[in-house]
Amino acid sequence: MTGLGSAVRAASATLREAGVASPEVDAVELAAHVLGVAAHEVRRRMIVGGSLPDSFDEAYAAVLAERARRVPLQHLTGRAPFRTLTLHVGPGVFVPRPETEVVVELALAEVDRLLGTRPSGIRLVDLCSGSGAIALAVKTERPRVHVRAIELSGDAVAWATANRDRLGLDVAILQGDATEPAIPDWSGSVDLVTANPPYIPSDAVPVDPEVRDHDPEVALYGGSEDGLAIPLRVAAAAAELLGPGGLLLMEHADTQGESLPARLLSTGQWSFVVDHVDLSGRPRVTAARRA
Repeated sequence: MTGLGSAVRAASATLREAGVASPEVDAVELAAHVLGVAAHEVRRRMIVGGSLPDSFDEAYAAVLAERARRVPLQHLTGRAPFRTLTLHVGPGVFVPRPETEVVVELALAEVDRLLGTRPSGIRLVDLCSGSGAIALAVKTERPRVHVRAIELSGDAVAWATANRDRLGLDVAILQGDATEPAIPDWSGSVDLVTANPPYIPSDAVPVDPEVRDHDPEVALYGGSEDGLAIPLRVAAAAAELLGPGGLLLMEHADTQGESLPARLLSTGQWSFVVDHVDLSGRPRVTAARRA
């Protein structure tokens, strides 16, 4: 039986040869998954040593082979970290990315600004909700917010619902088209709309196999050469939901930091539009105030 340190180092080398972007981290995460422990415990055991279950080598080799084939790490472990949450994900749902946490940061800032001014509570609608990452994160960190999430894909709705139920959060998750959200009782009275719509230009096929081959196409492509057809339709729906002065926060591709704000301003529906960068300094989220 191979020692844990040797196994993880060999796995890291295999993943590096396969072109995985973070081979050492993934090798540790896969070992943690197989052993049923946290990643920091794997690193501890790599130093102090100790015996491994008889089944470890075979199970580790199996998940390692899948990761080397560029099956997403999150599909193999069944989980994806997002802010304070661990979300369950798998085939059929978009895997949440760290850059989307910028949307949550901006949403929380808006919620904090509104606290005390909305006696009936703050209303947030999350469009194109996917795994529920944004909606569930906001509800976790600001429990007083009333949150509804809308997602088109039945598979993604199932993942989001399972995440909500496991976390015990009071979030309404609805299956529907984010460009025509069917929540008439909230129309024109929403304080905040968040959205991570599909925005990849139609001819810009992702290079990474994890994205190209495993994220659902409905969550990727924006429906036009510039990738903005669907985002603009989602923004128009958001304008119908928001009350005057309500805020839209929309994630976009790093190439759309000028084009999306300009297109939103041209509609006349928004009184103030500004773009925000992510932690790597790339354009990532457009904020727009309802006129």
